[in-house]
Amino acid sequence: MSRSIRLLCVSGVAFGMHAAHAQETQSAPTAPLQRVEVTGSRIRQVDLETAQPIQVMTQEQIQKTGLVTVGDIINNMASAGSPDFSKGGSLVSNREQGGQYANLRNLGANRLLVLVDGKRWTASVNGYTDMSTIPSSLIDRIEVLKDGASAIYGSDAISGVVNIILKKSMEGGQISLYEGANQRHGDGKSKDFSVTYGAGSDKASILFSLSHTEQGAVFAKDRDITSFTYGPNHSTAGLGTGPWGRIRQVSSTGGATGFNQYLNHTGSYDGAGTGSAANVAGNYHTFTGAADDTFNSTSQMMFQDPTKLDTIFTKGSLELPYNTHFTTTAMFAQRNSSQQVAGYPLNSNTQASYPVYVDANSYYNPYPGQNLFFYRRTIERPRITDNESRTLHIDATLAGEFNAIGRSFNWDVGYNHSQVSGTVLSTGNLNLLNLKKALGPSFMNSAGVVQCGTAAAPIALANCVPFNILGGPSASNDAALDYVMSTGQATYGSTVNSATANIGGEVYTLPAGAIGFAAGLEHREVRGYDRPGQFEQSGYSTDLAGNTTDGRYTVKEAYLEFNVPLLKDAPFAKQLSLDLATRHSDYSNFGTTNNSKVSFMWKPVNDLLVRGTWGQGFRAPTVGDTFGGGQQTYDTYLDPCDSRFGDAARNPAVAANCASKGVPANFRQLNQNGVAITGAGGVQGAYPFQAGAGNAYLQPETAITRTVGFVYSPSFLPGFSTTLDLYRIKIDNRITAVSATYIANQCYVENIPSFCTSIQRNAAGEITSLARGNANLGQLSTDGADLGFAYRFPMTPYGRFSLRSDTAYTHSYKVKSAADGDWQEYNGDYTYYRFKSVNSLDWSMGNWSATWTARYYSPVRDECWDTDVECSNPTGTTESFGTGYNKLGAQVYHDLNVGYKTSWKGQIQFGINNAFDKKPRIAYAVNGGASSSSSVDPDLALDRFFYVRYNQSF
Repeated sequence: MSRSIRLLCVSGVAFGMHAAHAQETQSAPTAPLQRVEVTGSRIRQVDLETAQPIQVMTQEQIQKTGLVTVGDIINNMASAGSPDFSKGGSLVSNREQGGQYANLRNLGANRLLVLVDGKRWTASVNGYTDMSTIPSSLIDRIEVLKDGASAIYGSDAISGVVNIILKKSMEGGQISLYEGANQRHGDGKSKDFSVTYGAGSDKASILFSLSHTEQGAVFAKDRDITSFTYGPNHSTAGLGTGPWGRIRQVSSTGGATGFNQYLNHTGSYDGAGTGSAANVAGNYHTFTGAADDTFNSTSQMMFQDPTKLDTIFTKGSLELPYNTHFTTTAMFAQRNSSQQVAGYPLNSNTQASYPVYVDANSYYNPYPGQNLFFYRRTIERPRITDNESRTLHIDATLAGEFNAIGRSFNWDVGYNHSQVSGTVLSTGNLNLLNLKKALGPSFMNSAGVVQCGTAAAPIALANCVPFNILGGPSASNDAALDYVMSTGQATYGSTVNSATANIGGEVYTLPAGAIGFAAGLEHREVRGYDRPGQFEQSGYSTDLAGNTTDGRYTVKEAYLEFNVPLLKDAPFAKQLSLDLATRHSDYSNFGTTNNSKVSFMWKPVNDLLVRGTWGQGFRAPTVGDTFGGGQQTYDTYLDPCDSRFGDAARNPAVAANCASKGVPANFRQLNQNGVAITGAGGVQGAYPFQAGAGNAYLQPETAITRTVGFVYSPSFLPGFSTTLDLYRIKIDNRITAVSATYIANQCYVENIPSFCTSIQRNAAGEITSLARGNANLGQLSTDGADLGFAYRFPMTPYGRFSLRSDTAYTHSYKVKSAADGDWQEYNGDYTYYRFKSVNSLDWSMGNWSATWTARYYSPVRDECWDTDVECSNPTGTTESFGTGYNKLGAQVYHDLNVGYKTSWKGQIQFGINNAFDKKPRIAYAVNGGASSSSSVDPDLALDRFFYVRYNQSF
């Protein structure tokens, strides 16, 4: 088999630059064959064929995607699932927001190990690696191992490994300029500027890079389809607390009771009207939840959040005496991201431990003499969260070769330091201490100015500013808003320090070849923290109260790997070999674990390669999993006991289960306005739940991965190669942070008692308390197949044509939530696509090149709006949505890239992503995830996107 075909076998779908490089190597037979380390094995070898399925993306292919960050590039792969942290996750309050994380096979980004040049990269407190911090201009290629590799690399390598291989050296420099934007509104602007320079000799080399990347904001209000929570067909559904004062009387227990009135005002749910005088009782009307008395919170929200990233990167190597060499990498990156959501939906019991009422003696109280329970959204100041995340990575490795007992061996020792630190600044929340003063006793002084206190005991204006909260935005002023608003601050960080020592070589020669081995030791310390500001921790702010996360653990590891050639040039066995690996890990927080792997590679004939693996995997609990402080959250969820839209409305068994747990007959879930919900999409609750608390008793996840694959490179068709890899992954003891909807469904739909203990309801049936944290819950299993092919056609008078295809098929994706639960199949539900496919046609002729790419997403099941509205299968059942689902058709996006190489070492590329302007669609499961502003997926194409890139070498 030719060297170029071998490389096609490794990648499955990659060719072009790799094939060209291979041909260059082949044309120089006098050059010595160099042993290299291939992702998935620690044993250095000449032959790049492996027993593991590896997909390779070259720098050339990366540039043709029109994408500027590594995270976007990986998430465009067919085998990648929906990102764990969406570009539009404005409602998600986590430190990862703004970064980019790959989710291979929908198993979660924290089950994917990310390496750079074979070394672990930085990770957050919760175990997520932000791949946007790696400058794409320095990448030589990306190798994606779609197989478990815990025996080789340790924790986290359950779904696979992404190994980003950087350029080793460079002579001269390159400047790259990129800019792109959505066509229709010119928003979502992306920019990428980088300068890279390298120099060196046989003894030393250095590579240096500076880069700046921006991805601009997209606001939900700018497009009809995203301007409402559930789309333009349901514009009044999901509307939240209104911006004008709503008042009730205060009950003996401090809750709301008695009359229910709303201030008269002009305008509608856009908040643009004018309110009547708030201190006149006759200026109110009975509140019924009418649309005009609510607010479209989506109108103030970002649909896609903006980010900026600045990176400085350097890499060097130095040849030393005694056949040794030293290499080092250093990187610093700063990412600034921002989120904006609507003003705070305030009410008297926002923090139940510190209630705030309109005081009986407030000048603005329309019912003097009695305290008033109020509701009011402060739309004058949307909530904005700015996250500045800093990443530092430094590694150093001393490596060499030596001869002993007539054989060659290689060794290396290294140190790896990775650190993430950041600060969060939030505005738009309220200081409840000041708010209580601002809504306390007040009077009109002799100067005609409303003043805090009483005429007999006034409070100086410098110490207190009265707030006419019931008068709405038309009656508020900056002085009062400045007084009652709060600025929140938090700091966070994660540090990983590791020391490694490895040795490898050949230990014995069999008739089929030499037995290769690799062995090594690693000591790793992981520590992290997340510290909300003291004021936020106190519960005196509407910024959801949170506790400090602070913890550390250490791990000592040893591994051993052998590659054993069994047969060579035998009948029906041109090659047969085994790879055996095992790793022992000793964690300070939970104990020891041993994981092993067996792989085989068999070539019955030259043109066919058969490969397979069986491997044990594990994922250790992260600092956040174990030591997380937890915080309050207003979850968006659908109560399964709702008698109109919940599962109880269609499933008598669920209705009976709800009744047995004290839920009143004909119960209706209420939104934040106290009105029954109007659709099955779920709404944000009126009571804060508790989420994210750590669990010191967590044990590691364990996994078994099985793969078998075929690589066929027919000698009668040069340039063609195809791969088929089947996989099955089963995860036990899975660590998961569960959602409110999930907890409620497990209790009332699946009837699992252990989930019911965390739910509390009031006499009316409303869920007033729900705790959801981290736990070892049940199992997760998925199986499917990856099919790839590549064909480089013979040269024609019209240029060179090449085809590439990468298709991922998921046969099953199921979860068992507890040991006593049943398997729940999610495959085919939004966003678990059965098929994803990326297919490209390349053309080149002289200085010109072009690539056409088609991205295919198979049909999925979505939530029904109602049993007879947007509901193709009202009696069908799914695990995600219960009874009733709506089938959404397949989606195909087409991308075009055209390039031209100039005579002065430049290259210009012009591209269109989503060339046919495929329109976005409504999917209610998107908003059901409680992260996005609307029911449009922010991670799929929103518009036709144009971009241009210019590269100049010097």
